[in-house]
Amino acid sequence: MFLGHYGLAFAAKRVAPKTSLGTLTLAGNLADCVWPILLLLGVERMRVVPGYTAYTPFAFDYYPWSHSLAIEAAAGLVLGLVVFAFQKDVRGAVVAGLLVPSHWFLDIPFHRPDLPLYPGGPKLGFGLWNSVSLSVLAEVLVFGGGVYLYLRTTRAKDTIGTAAFWVLVFLLFAIAASSALERPPDSPTAVAFSALGLWVLVPWTYWIDRHRSVRAHAAPRG
Repeated sequence: MFLGHYGLAFAAKRVAPKTSLGTLTLAGNLADCVWPILLLLGVERMRVVPGYTAYTPFAFDYYPWSHSLAIEAAAGLVLGLVVFAFQKDVRGAVVAGLLVPSHWFLDIPFHRPDLPLYPGGPKLGFGLWNSVSLSVLAEVLVFGGGVYLYLRTTRAKDTIGTAAFWVLVFLLFAIAASSALERPPDSPTAVAFSALGLWVLVPWTYWIDRHRSVRAHAAPRG
């Protein structure tokens, strides 16, 4: 899943309105942000295999450190503590911490059995990527729901708050469409360098959130 991770981060703003969308985005996509670095370092491995699934040609052979449930849960605990240290908001810390392992749970329906429970442990995956139509439908529903909830929770303070948000939504759709329709990269290295671009979206979402405010009905009470 790609769009769904961003959709869940958008939706999480409804539950943790004091926490920046940038923090929520980083939490929900931490696994995918770390993965290309580990791939380039040779710590993790993948192959580009046209036809591997109907939706994506990527065979994720070995990524226990970025995409195992145990490691993501541990990383979520650390991130949650960091968020609490800076923000002193229990709700925001818990939500950010839970978003990290949410990545694993959102991925399970789509991947083939390649998502480890822990490094060296059993691998799970239900293979929804073998159906293009179901994969697209699930992505759009989760992402669209997240966008809707974020817009219901916040409002733009200025033009940047509106324009930067919708440009991001369009860009995410464009990335998802291009990855599904265009010729895949020729090598794992090319895939890794392309995936590093996800880091740009973290400061972008911090920037967006600074130009939006929480609506009165969504603000925490007390």
